[in-house]
Amino acid sequence: MKIVIGGQVEKKDIEKLVKEQDGGITTTVKSDLEAAMAVKSGQADYYIGACHTGGGGALAMAMAMLGGDQCETVSMPGRPPKKEIIDKAVANGKKAFGFTSDHKDTAVPMIIEALKNKQS
Repeated sequence: MKIVIGGQVEKKDIEKLVKEQDGGITTTVKSDLEAAMAVKSGQADYYIGACHTGGGGALAMAMAMLGGDQCETVSMPGRPPKKEIIDKAVANGKKAFGFTSDHKDTAVPMIIEALKNKQS
């Protein structure tokens, strides 16, 4: 599995969290535009990004490049991530996931678990 990390904040921390979940996942930190293009071109399987609102800077380029139907805002201020929503998004084929940076410790493990479950 190849995951690109975009978004506006804490990219290296998010990459570290992904690796902690599964060291076999290939990760690359890129700008938002480069990350979205990597998924669109097939160079990466999924996009993960964070910002302070969960949808703006985390997913703006992914939404523009991949379309809103491929993106899921996993959390927002005052709305923490929920496993059911993430599982449903992954099952529905979404490829880009955005969340608030303060939810990264919860959101990243949930996203990676859902993606791994889909592959198995």
